[in-house]
This record gives sequence, C-alpha cells and structure tokens, in this order.
Amino acid sequence: MSAQGVAVLLSWMSCCGSALWRYYTNSPNYHIFSTRTTIKLEYEGTSFSEWSVPATCSVKNKKSPKTELRCSSPGIHIIKPVVTGPDPEEERYLSVDSSHTCFLWYCKVGSFFHNLNQVLLTIWIYDPENADPNELLQNANEPSLNSIVLSKQLASLGQSPTIHTFLKRKSYFPHGKVNGTWRISLPLVADDALKEIKGNKVAFQDCFIEDYLFLLTFPFLTIPEIPGFLPVTSPRGSQLIADWNSCFPSGVVLVADMETFQTNDSFRTWTRIRVPPNILTDDERHNVSDVNLYWSGIFFLINGIVYFRNLTAFTRLGNNENLPEGGIIGLSSRKWCWSKYKLKPNIKSHMVIWTREEIYLGYPPLRFVKIITIKKLRKILNMPAAGVLTIQDVKYTGHPLEIALLLNHCITCTTVKRLYIVIYSEVTKEWVLQDFELDVAIDSVVTSRFPYASISEVILWDKHRVYYSYHNFTVTGVLQTPTESGNLSRLAHGSVISTVFTDYYGNIIVKMENNIMFFFKIYTTDAVKLHLWTNNQTKSLFFLNASGKIYLIYVFDDGTIYPQDYPVRLETQSIASKTKEKCPFIIFHHNIMYISYVLDKGHYLSFWAQIVYPENAGLYITVESYGPDILKKESQVLYEIASGYCTKTITVTFYQTVDYEAVKDYFTLQNKNTGLLVVRVRPSEYTKMCPAAQKVFQVAVGCDFSKFIAVKGFDRKSCRWHDFFYIIKKSYLRDRPSKNLRVKYDWKKYGCPLRLNFKEKFHPVLQLYSDDGYIEDVDVNFIVWEIHGRDDYSFNNTMKTSGCLNEAQTWNSMHKLNKHLPLEYAWGPENYNHCFSYAIGKPGDLNQPYEIINKSNHNHLVWPMQHTGMYVFRAKILDPNYSFCNLTAIFAIEIYGTISSPNGDLVIAFLFLLMLLFFSILVLSYFHYMRIYRQYIYAPIYKTRRIKDQEK
Repeated sequence: MSAQGVAVLLSWMSCCGSALWRYYTNSPNYHIFSTRTTIKLEYEGTSFSEWSVPATCSVKNKKSPKTELRCSSPGIHIIKPVVTGPDPEEERYLSVDSSHTCFLWYCKVGSFFHNLNQVLLTIWIYDPENADPNELLQNANEPSLNSIVLSKQLASLGQSPTIHTFLKRKSYFPHGKVNGTWRISLPLVADDALKEIKGNKVAFQDCFIEDYLFLLTFPFLTIPEIPGFLPVTSPRGSQLIADWNSCFPSGVVLVADMETFQTNDSFRTWTRIRVPPNILTDDERHNVSDVNLYWSGIFFLINGIVYFRNLTAFTRLGNNENLPEGGIIGLSSRKWCWSKYKLKPNIKSHMVIWTREEIYLGYPPLRFVKIITIKKLRKILNMPAAGVLTIQDVKYTGHPLEIALLLNHCITCTTVKRLYIVIYSEVTKEWVLQDFELDVAIDSVVTSRFPYASISEVILWDKHRVYYSYHNFTVTGVLQTPTESGNLSRLAHGSVISTVFTDYYGNIIVKMENNIMFFFKIYTTDAVKLHLWTNNQTKSLFFLNASGKIYLIYVFDDGTIYPQDYPVRLETQSIASKTKEKCPFIIFHHNIMYISYVLDKGHYLSFWAQIVYPENAGLYITVESYGPDILKKESQVLYEIASGYCTKTITVTFYQTVDYEAVKDYFTLQNKNTGLLVVRVRPSEYTKMCPAAQKVFQVAVGCDFSKFIAVKGFDRKSCRWHDFFYIIKKSYLRDRPSKNLRVKYDWKKYGCPLRLNFKEKFHPVLQLYSDDGYIEDVDVNFIVWEIHGRDDYSFNNTMKTSGCLNEAQTWNSMHKLNKHLPLEYAWGPENYNHCFSYAIGKPGDLNQPYEIINKSNHNHLVWPMQHTGMYVFRAKILDPNYSFCNLTAIFAIEIYGTISSPNGDLVIAFLFLLMLLFFSILVLSYFHYMRIYRQYIYAPIYKTRRIKDQEK
C-alpha cells in the first residue's frame, strides 16, 4: 500500500476505536517480505511512546507512530509499540526472509478486440521499493521512468515474460516490445481464466522477478449509475452483505446500510447500484436482507420478495417466474469454481432460493423450478410426523452438483431445536439424510459454509460459536479456544460473529462484528485469536482478489470504500511463533497440475504425492474421493529414511474396466458409468500453521467436449469459399425418390472438397484433436455415409478379404433393422457387432463390400466409372470402447475425369439418324453410279453403234 493510501485509510480509521498497530509494504499482497523490504509501521491510538525493535532492525524515526522499519538479517523479529498506561500493546513476531526476489511484473489490461474475445496486455517490470505511486496502487497506464530503465536492463540480459494458463496449460509469448514494455494478446476464455506471468531465470544486481498470478476472464456487465435513481441498502446499523462469482472473485456486489456497490477489479474501482424511484417504498429500499450476483444482473431479497436489477430494468420476481410472492428467506449460489462439471445433458442450476417450507432452483435466464416442499421431504426421508420441521439454510456443497439443506426440527419448540443436514444431487435427483445432528438454542440462527474439500464437510456458526463436521459428517463438534470453551463472544469483548471466511487453501477466518478475528484450518478443531488489525468501529469484510489472495474491504459512513491486503500468512506465523505450534511435516508436494481432469473410455489418471517428516512421526498421505462409485483405484507406497527424516511417496491410479461392446443397453450403461468425483490428497496430520496442506481436484468421467475428430488432408483455407447448388440424380439416391435432389453446398459447414480422379481410391484417416491441438490418429473402427443419401459408391474390401467369419453389418442391413430411425442413427457404437467370431452374427454372402474402415485395414472408397459427382460424407467412430463422445466429422469429395453416360432416347435417335444417313448415302450412291454408267458406258456404246450404222 502506498503512503497516500495509508494516510487516507488512517484518516478514517484513527478517529475512534481501541488502540492497535499494523504494518504494510509496497509489495502487493505482501509478496516480498525480505531484508530488502521497507516495512511501514502504523500505530492507531493516543498512548504511543516509541517502537521496540531488535538490534538487527533499524527504525527511521523511533518516536513517530508512522515510521519505516528495515531488518538487515533474516529471521523472526519481535516488534511492538511501547505505550503509556497500564496495558501494554501486543507484540508481533515478523518473519523476514532472505529471498533474492526483489522485482515484480506489472500487467496492464488494454483494449478488447476481435468482438471482445481477445485482450491486449502490456507488461513491464517494476521495483516496489522504487516504484511510482500509481504502480503501487495498480492503476498505472504506463511504466514509470525507473520501471522503463529496469525493464530495458533486464531485457538486454535476456528477460522476457511468458503467460501460462493453469487449467489448459497453454503459453503465450510477447509479439512486440515498445519503450520497455512487452505486449501479449490473449483470448478471453471462461474456463481457463487463471493465468501466471513467468520470466526467464535472469538476475539483475542479484535480484530476480516474482511470478505473478492473476485472473483474466470476461468482465461482468457493471450496472451504471443513473441520475435520479435512489440507493438500495441494508437496514441501518446492520453488517455488510456481499456476494461474488465463484470463477471471477474480483467481481463483487456489496450491500451496506448507505449504498450498494459493484466492482469488477476487487474494489480498485466501483459503481453504486441504485434503483428507479416510485418502485419501492423508502422502508423497502433500506431493507435488503440478501443479495446474489449473476452474470446478467443482481438479485436482491427485500421483505421476502426477490427483485432483479440488470442494465435496463429493476424487476420484481414472482408468479410469472414461478417464485412465491413472499416468504423467501435466503438466496445462495456456488462459492467454489469448478470447470467441466456439466457432463450430463440436463442444465445445472446457478442459484437456489428458499422459504421455510419450499426450495427453488434458478436456471438461465430467469427460470425457477420448485424442487421440494417440507411435507414431501419429510415423507421421502421417513422423518417422524411429530414436531415442526423447517428449512434453516441452503448452500451448494464442495461438490459442484450437490446442494445441502440445513433443517430445523423441534417437538415443543421452547428451548432447543435439532439441526439435520440433507444432501440433494442434481444428477440423481435423490435426497439423502446425513449422519449429522446438532442441538442448538431455539432462537439460534445458524449459517453454514461448505469448505473447498473432496468430501462433505461443513462449518456452521451462530452468534457465539462455530461448529464443524468433518470426514463426511462423522466428526462433529464445537470449535475450541484456549479458554471460554469455544464461546468466541467472550473472547471478543461480547461481540457476536459477523461472518466466517474460507479460501481455497483451507484457511478459515472468523470475523466478529467488532473486527476481532480468529483463525483455524480445515480439519483442525481449535482456533487462535489473531492480532488486532482493524478498529471496532469500521465495517469490514473479507474477499479473494484476482490472484486468489485475501483482502479486506472497509466501508465508511460517507459511502467510501477502501480495499486493503491482509497478510494472513505473516499474521498466523506470528501467532505460531508465540504459541510454539509447529507443522508436523517438512514438505508436502505432488505432481497434480490441474484442478479438473476428464477421463474418457480407456484413459486413466495417475499422479504421485510425497511427504517428508521427522523420523518416528508416523505420518502418511491420504487420498479421499467423493462422488459416484465409477472408478477403480490402485495405489503404491514407497518409503525412505535418511538423516533422521522419512520420505513417503504414494502413486495413485484411477481407471475404468467397463466393456461396452455388444451390451443390451449401451446408453444406460454409459450414463451409469459417467459422473463427477472430487478427490483430495492430504497429509494424515497437520496443524493450523502448516502451509497449503491439501490438493483438491475433480475427475470428470465422461465426454470431454473439447475433443473432436477431423479427416486427415482436409482444411478450410485451400480453396475459395462460395456456396453453390448441384443436382443428384434420383437413381443415385438410396431411397430412389421420384425426383432428382437439388443440394446446396454449404462451404462454411463442409469446408473445401477434395478433388479426386474417378480412378483414385480414397482411404479416410481420422485424427483426434482438442482445443490444445492434435492428439493422435484414430486407430479404431469407424463408418462413413453420404449425408444427402447417395449410394453410388462402394468399398474395395469385401467381408471375406477382411477376415469375417460371419456376415458383417452394412448400412443396408442396419437401416432395415432400424427403419424408424434416420440413417445416421441406424448404426453406431450402441449396436455394433464385429464379424470375426462364429458366435456373433450369421453366415451369409461374404463377397459383399465391407463397409467398416480403420487406419490399418486399407479399406478404400471406390467411385463409379460412369459419372462424376459431389459427395459429402460424415464419419462416425464405431468402436463402443473408444469414447463417451459421439465423435463425428464431415468431409466432401469431388470426383472428376469420367464421361457421363448418354441418355437412351438420344442414343436411339442418334442410331436412327445414323442408319438413315447410311441408307440415304446408299440410295444416292446408286443413282450417282447409274448416272456415271449411263454417261460413260451406255451412251458411248449407243453413239458408236449409230455412227457405224450411218457409215454403212
């Protein structure tokens, strides 16, 4: 945080509240906290005397409540302010590193182009100790002079940034360098938003550059402020209410008691969300009890009614959207970002709305479906009819396809009620009552939160206590503290719990209304009180920024918002140094690179994890999975011991062994063996002070929609695109219609046709691709057919030459068996039977063409010799054990070089004319030769006789 930012913050925070002190650095998110770092100390209060620091550290002005600290040697340094009065201030144990990482990457998101599908990033290097204030506040449009010089110097040494994506593991490189900056264009992809800037291993003055993690995706539509519109707020004096998108955490909507705010950049900038006048009364406008952020707008819950605010309107939702006109008590959406979890064809909900007796799921765009009532649920779960059963809370679990209900049940309903948890699966539509029971006071309002984990685990809280239930609800209890038996209010000067915040690393922070905080980790059962960071008068809330780091939002009475990074790692390390709590292991690491894996047929997932711990600690690695029982698991453990340390390495493989060939109900079997598992790998023991001690990822078994097939040798760029029409004669069509078929060649859909001479045979080779590019040549069986119904082509292989023992399937035979289906659905992996066994099929004519192709059987398409034509084929994978996907590809072939067969009538007419001409020539020849005979033979003889007669 910059000095200007600190001054603004303190001007608001130092007016009231108890004394406390904080520290800051110029490095965002406290990335760099080393011997090179300038640590800014700030004391808030009136009893300050001086700073107490160890001899290895120096203070710029020991008597000033605002000063700078530098520590020349690494280690843990005890820092505290000396104050006047009987109550001493708390001390912090600051852990200062000796890292050689000194510089940071700065990333400026530029303009969008290509229909908002790509963005241009400008990147440079900056030194947080010598940076411009705008760079420290992350709002610089161009590098400062120091950053330009630093970037150019490192570039001359070979430095260059590369952007790597976490989910799809793609890399993007600079395509230009201007004035000390690099430029990289990136596509905006919703399911690959997490990115990291990495550089080469280049040092300048013994300093390296820290890798930079950030989130880049399509921005939310921020609703603009419109003059004349009125604020919509929570009740006066209430705590902050917020919601954020699970896969875009820097997009937040925040409701305070003076305004509602929306941001796309973790509150570096924000807008006020207001509503048109004369729609709500003043009491309604100031009575928001819940909020939910959606891609296209914001849902507000006001007096039991849901309202929707988007760019153009503020709408009350009710009967028209299949929602009740009142009585709604809560809204909820997913809190954890999962990708590739929609494997089944049914659409998954984006939010849940509930009353005390009904639950509704929301689907895009504004469609709601009532899925259950308390009366029906009681009957499904066989719960006793006695007593009152109501819905307390509804939340999405850690599994992306499940929803959890927290139910209240009581008999007399005077002092105690019992809580139950029911899990609903959006895939199976089943309701399952869990092995969970918790008794609380009748007036307790209990809220739940499901952490980022593989199996069902929940954190619950009321005003005074936090409850936990781990290991699929088998271990339940009250979060303990060193004193007061888990009653956090007694340790927080009577304040009540405001919220419980969890992150992806298992960190859990309990924030009281007076800003006292407690910390614990998932699977731990006790909490520690953190150092005071914020005074008890400032309203604050925790969020995750675009880098996945925790930050605080302060909301002040005049409608001002201020974000501030919170050093959760440094603060917990300080507490651990004081309590002497240590992590039981030294190292825990693995080779799990992604958070989402997709397993297709025949594929397997293998990974390893390793833990290093002191000898005799007895630790091991557990691998837990939650979801349908559709995968087999094999594991192997290797054990080593050396120099007093043990190393255990586990190798785990997930796979399937289902055979889909010649089954009765192919699609039912496929559906039964597809689904989503959430897997967690973790050490058997860890404490609050361990680093990230778990890896959670999902394994989706089913079709990977990023995969597709294409025919080798075809492209869309080798020809001039234009649509045209051509005629297929009725005699060339499979169904022999009464008319010729006029076909439009769709160039965009079919691509460039391959031109072949009629003498050339064609053997199609299929290739498998994904969004990342080429994967492999397909070597399993596939079939092709002409999509417009042509059958004037054949295959060079016969069933006999292909090795068939019985008659093989053909398009004609399969079409006869499935006359009720279109041709393209008549034959596929669901009904494929091979011909290479006497037990399958029946004897027949094996001299028929064999219509099944694969990469190695050299089966070619053969063309007619009598005519040319345009053929548009579709290829389909026939092997039932190749993929869950219905993989097809389309390609076109144009045949040339033949002479078209003449029309029969024309041939007869031509022969008639030829014969007529022949006889005419004969007749004419006869008369012609007769004339010659008469002229040269008959006439001269006659004349000679007359002359001789006259002479006589």
